Amino acid sequence: MNRQVLGYVAAAAIVAILPFAGVYPIFVMKILCYALFACAFNLLLGFTGLLSFGHAAFLGSAAYATGHAVKMWGFPTELGLIFGAGVAALLGLLFGLLAIRRSGIYFAMITLALAQMVFFFFLQARFTGGEDGLQGVPRGTLFGIIDLRSDMNLYYLIMALFALGYFIVWRTVHSPFGQVLKAIRENEPRTLSLGYDVDRYKLLAFVISAGLAGLAGSAKTLVFVSATLSDATWQMSGLVILMTLIGGLGTLTGPVLGAFIVVLLENKVGDMGQALAQLTNIQWFLRMGESVTIVIGLIFVICVLAFRRGIVGEFLHWRERRAALVAEK
Repeated sequence: MNRQVLGYVAAAAIVAILPFAGVYPIFVMKILCYALFACAFNLLLGFTGLLSFGHAAFLGSAAYATGHAVKMWGFPTELGLIFGAGVAALLGLLFGLLAIRRSGIYFAMITLALAQMVFFFFLQARFTGGEDGLQGVPRGTLFGIIDLRSDMNLYYLIMALFALGYFIVWRTVHSPFGQVLKAIRENEPRTLSLGYDVDRYKLLAFVISAGLAGLAGSAKTLVFVSATLSDATWQMSGLVILMTLIGGLGTLTGPVLGAFIVVLLENKVGDMGQALAQLTNIQWFLRMGESVTIVIGLIFVICVLAFRRGIVGEFLHWRERRAALVAEK
């Protein structure tokens, strides 16, 4: 446990000094927002065994709620963040009440259908700005003191929000409640036979996951000072599944690594393709760089074939096998 805590402290220290090492703060903040989103989703799929195809609804609803509350209602920034996460958690409660009585593909399809309903509501609602989105959201100040118009000030706020969300996931997983969630994932009928109210546990896990996904959406709104329909599309729900599977399903750090890989590819594939085209004089690389989704899909296929447990999952499995071999000797 001490080694794990030291690892987290070291990782936090590295992230804290990245802007001073020349890394663009907005880029890192985007990774942190998506990483929190992926961690929230992983709590539901990786530790409870519930596959949601509609998690973008919580990201998008919180983004719009925070943006509208801060811009139109004049909410302080910290209250806007809480409001956005609360709206997402409430929406998660409604989704959960309708979906948790089904399992497998039926559960996934219900969440997808509900998320599409939310998407079309955002598309037609006046307060969202339709296809143009909600633009010009003010970052405001934190507690009326810290000016969040400064990227550096906002950077450390986003860091703190991610740390808070990650701690909530970690504490949930390592609690008696989390052990019941794992039992539901492994064998739901047996957990039910032991006397646990399985539906209530699944519903609470769904609400926590939705609230944390909403916190990520609220934070993303502050970073990009806007909320758009892309936050609520089914493609975003697919993207968070991709992040989780690449990094490692059912691991704590896997979704963070998956988010980093996906965001890095989204931002750097074009530059890499252009550089390879110039070096080799092969124009196919240039077209490859323009097709980010194709490259991400190819990476996903490779990871699924070579790392079936995800990158972090395969590493942890290798470490356990190595420890077992050492113990036998």
